[in-house]
Amino acid sequence: MQKNTLAILLIILGIIVLAFPLAGVVPLSVLTGIGVAFLGIGLLLAGFSDRVESSGLGLLEIVLGLIALVLGLGFVLNPGLFSFVAGLLVYIAGLFLVIIGVVALFTKAGGSRWNGVVAIIIGLIYLVFGYLVSDPFYLGILIGIWLLLTGILMYFQKD
Repeated sequence: MQKNTLAILLIILGIIVLAFPLAGVVPLSVLTGIGVAFLGIGLLLAGFSDRVESSGLGLLEIVLGLIALVLGLGFVLNPGLFSFVAGLLVYIAGLFLVIIGVVALFTKAGGSRWNGVVAIIIGLIYLVFGYLVSDPFYLGILIGIWLLLTGILMYFQKD
């Protein structure tokens, strides 16, 4: 019974987010921003304490902590930055898949050229989604679709 309640809640949230796409991006951006900011604070504290043992490691942790803190605060204050970074990461993954697919196609890696073709196709799909995810509106639509599909699949899943 609890599973069906959660499934219905996910379906309702999915419909709400599809109706108001930014309503899905803002909470996700804020929660991610808070997590990244806490990570940055932890890295800063670790960096200051590790400077005694290894100045290089301490400096690296301090720099990474500052970057994480700035990104975390940026995610909290500007959901557009969150969408941009998410889109950039998906876009880079797609670019890597296309490059790996081309290399696999010409080297016949894995014993078949189809591995390269499949990697190129998936990479191109990632490139399209990377472009879409970088826009907060489309990211919200993707989040709404994900919530809706997860709720539907959970509702019809057998125990």
